[in-house]
Amino acid sequence: ISTYRNRIQGGNAGKLKRVGSISVKVKEGQSMKVAEENIKDLLRQRMKVQPGGDEPFTIRNITEILQAQEESSKVMTMLLAAVAGISLVIGGIGIMNIMLVSVTERTREIGLRLAIGALEREVLLQFLIEAVVLAALGGLLGIALATVASLLLTQVMQVPYIFNTSINVLSFVFSAVIGVVFGYFPARRAAQLDPIEALRHE
Repeated sequence: ISTYRNRIQGGNAGKLKRVGSISVKVKEGQSMKVAEENIKDLLRQRMKVQPGGDEPFTIRNITEILQAQEESSKVMTMLLAAVAGISLVIGGIGIMNIMLVSVTERTREIGLRLAIGALEREVLLQFLIEAVVLAALGGLLGIALATVASLLLTQVMQVPYIFNTSINVLSFVFSAVIGVVFGYFPARRAAQLDPIEALRHE
């Protein structure tokens, strides 16, 4: 122990009266739990801890620490997913409101199209395409802003930046799907307008 204090800790055997910590590596294929129990029994014996008495030491298993970190990461991921979900719903409601206003403002145009022979599905498709384009452009803008912000943060935090193409493509597709989901109701409303009533609209 005195050699450990002098050679490894770099201290003086006269000043350092005890070992602060001991690192133990378990052989491959051996049980960590069994090793922990054996170490605990040995330390209790060497430190003369009475049965039922408090242990003057703590044993930490690095595997448990890693599991705790993984659990924390999962919780953070779930929280971020919840925030993202709320943002998507709010954005989708915004798209739906914009499309409803657009349908109202273009009622005469829709009525004229229906009066000269346009089918309901064609009007529906027109407004769905507009909603998808609107949502997809928002998705592209979000990806661009996120990329710029990430590049700036990597400079400040001194960490590498990795652009994941599949995740960004998935984000773009998801934003387009939001356009379809929240744009369907306004598009359906436009397609079901009565041509005569629509032409009379002021």
